[in-house]
Amino acid sequence: QVQLVESGGGLVQAGGSLRLSCAASGTTFGISAMGWYRQAPGKQRELAAAITSGGTTSYADSAKGRFTISRDNAKNTVVLHLNSLKPVDTAVYYCYADVDHYTHSDVRLRYWGQGTQVTVSS
Repeated sequence: QVQLVESGGGLVQAGGSLRLSCAASGTTFGISAMGWYRQAPGKQRELAAAITSGGTTSYADSAKGRFTISRDNAKNTVVLHLNSLKPVDTAVYYCYADVDHYTHSDVRLRYWGQGTQVTVSS
């Protein structure tokens, strides 16, 4: 069992920045990829950014050049820096962690945070 606690969401003006943090606790051994999805009202949920245990990153096309994802494996924390924010970035951002449970037939489960609201005003 893994618990993810998110923080850093809020209201920011266009062009501003936010720092979203997600800390994993519980059975943290076996965490592989971590990342952030976002979902805006009336829109499909999309993967905003992801990072592997080795530090390889990937971003949604709309986020490239503006968002930066990083992680601290020792602290089991993933951080998403949201820069040059636009109103279209307004969404609920959900942190996730993929965990390999090797003692249960190599089962990989995805755990989710509760979500944090990011609102960008114009």
